[in-house]
Formats: sequence, structure tokens, C-alpha cells
Amino acid sequence: MENQDINEDSINNQEKNNIQEEAYSEPHVTTSPSAEELLAEEKDRYIRLYAEFENYKKRTSKEKMEFFQYANQDMMVSMLGVLDDFERALKEIAKNGNPADLQGVELIYQKFKNKLVEKGLKTMEVNAGDNFNVDFHEAITQIPSPSEDLKGKIVDVIETGYTLNDKVIRFAKVVTGN
Repeated sequence: MENQDINEDSINNQEKNNIQEEAYSEPHVTTSPSAEELLAEEKDRYIRLYAEFENYKKRTSKEKMEFFQYANQDMMVSMLGVLDDFERALKEIAKNGNPADLQGVELIYQKFKNKLVEKGLKTMEVNAGDNFNVDFHEAITQIPSPSEDLKGKIVDVIETGYTLNDKVIRFAKVVTGN
């Protein structure tokens, strides 16, 4: 019976503690947002959506401009081989040919080159003695530098580099000194 009394006392104590905890705990009241809060929330969502749409329009416009600007890049790269062949032909005709042939081929070469320049092609100006820059030059080989001031610099230009609207489409192939 003593066990039963102790058990009843512990149950009574637990009930008193539960009642006291309920009295001290804050009531669980849910407040619904006011109309002003809902309006502010919707306005914020609208502004964010509008900003995302404006960014989307700017991004797609920029991508479209870049697409049109570089759409003929593949054609330009394939024409560079023809341009190189013209330059080689001019050198050979200048050595061995007659001046009339040289003048005719040079006229065609200049006309072809001018058309490519009109479309945005630019020749990279690279000379012996310039600093080597990996953003514009491709080192084919290194040779012992003929002088001390050419160490780490361009010694010879093997192939001309080109840019299309400020984007490198062919790196200048160079020989550097070490």
C-alpha cells in the first residue's frame, strides 16, 4: 500500500507541474498577416520579378549581338589560309616573276584583304624584340637568344596572328629566345 501511496503522490506532483507549466507557457496564438504586410510582400515579389526580367532582356540582347558579331568567325578562320597563300605567292613572284604579274596578284591580294578588314579582321602587329604574351602569341620553339636583351622575348615571327572584333581568332606563331 505504501507503494500505491507513493505512486499516487508522484502522479499528483506530475499533474501539478503540468498545470503550472501550462500557466507559465505563452499561449500559442497565430497572427495572420495584415493587409499591409501582404501588400508589401507582393510588391517585393513583383519588383524582384521585374528585375529578373530586365536582366533576362539585357542578357539575351547581349548574346544576340555577340552571335551576330562572331557569326562569320569560322568563315574568317578558313579565309586566313588563303590570305597566307597570297602572301607567300607575292614573295615568290617578287623574287622570280615579272613586275606585271606581281602587280596583278598584289591588286587581288589587297582587295581580298580589304574585304576581310571591312568585316572586322585585324592583323596583330608583332615584331622581333617584343615581349612574349601568351594572350596573343603561340611559341613554336625556343632558340638561344642572339643577344642578351632578347631573352624571353620574340626573336622571329613565323605566322601572322589575327583578331576579329578584338577577339583573337589566330595566335601569332613566334620563336622566342632563352
